[in-house]
Amino acid sequence: MNLHVIDAGNFKLDGGAMFGVVPKTFWSKKVPADDINLCSWKMRCLLIEDGNRLTLVDTGMGDKQPEKWLSYYYRHGEGDLIRSIRAKGFHEDQITDVILSHLHFDHAGGAVKWNSSKDKLSLTFPNAKYWTHSSHWDWAMNPNPREAATFLEENLKPIQELGHLNFIDKSPDAFSKDYEFFYADGHTEKMIMPVLNIKGQKVVFIADTIPSHAHIHIPWVMGYDIRPLETMKEKASMLKKIVDENWLVYFDHDPFYQVASIKETEKGFKPDYLGTLSEYL
Repeated sequence: MNLHVIDAGNFKLDGGAMFGVVPKTFWSKKVPADDINLCSWKMRCLLIEDGNRLTLVDTGMGDKQPEKWLSYYYRHGEGDLIRSIRAKGFHEDQITDVILSHLHFDHAGGAVKWNSSKDKLSLTFPNAKYWTHSSHWDWAMNPNPREAATFLEENLKPIQELGHLNFIDKSPDAFSKDYEFFYADGHTEKMIMPVLNIKGQKVVFIADTIPSHAHIHIPWVMGYDIRPLETMKEKASMLKKIVDENWLVYFDHDPFYQVASIKETEKGFKPDYLGTLSEYL
């Protein structure tokens, strides 16, 4: 198994929303904000090369939305989903599986694109099975008022209509023994956190349970979380396992660091290593 970091670009979100009740005087020391309180965040996906299988975890937000909508999120940076995949020596048609950690637009938007004439939506990865959790799919199809604006029908319905929708919880043997799947309900219902065993080192795609190194401290949870107290419990449980079993954490949104190893101290969980995936492995 080989892992490849895929950069789907940067976008901006309000710092207060990303850190909930944590005062700006604390979080701004770790992730600075601009003059209108927006912080830059990465949309970092993960490409897994495993024998004849090429699996992509998450897809960023894509570029099919109207310019006005895209302007709300200040897309910037050199990252691009397809260019990044090709830069690793692969083509989007080679992707066999797409695991969507959850169906919010900044994770699932790149799964679907316009066709060449821009009159019909098509799959960005036409030969891939798309994987989500059945309960999360139902949740996204019947969204609550908090999440309705982030579950976009155009990102999701084509996957089902074109016959590529698969449920990871209904297919327990779909992936090899080097994959484990953990689920979280704090950020959204049944978010998937894949854990990969690469040459004896386990790497967890922690998704939005811990979106950046600044969110390792258990009380620091996002204002976007639908169940923030549950997120805190999930973080505590996952971090304990990460430390006890020496897992590596892969961040989807951290603007500076791809991965971290974690240690437990008298003052709680802290990063032991922050840097790139390739340097650590």
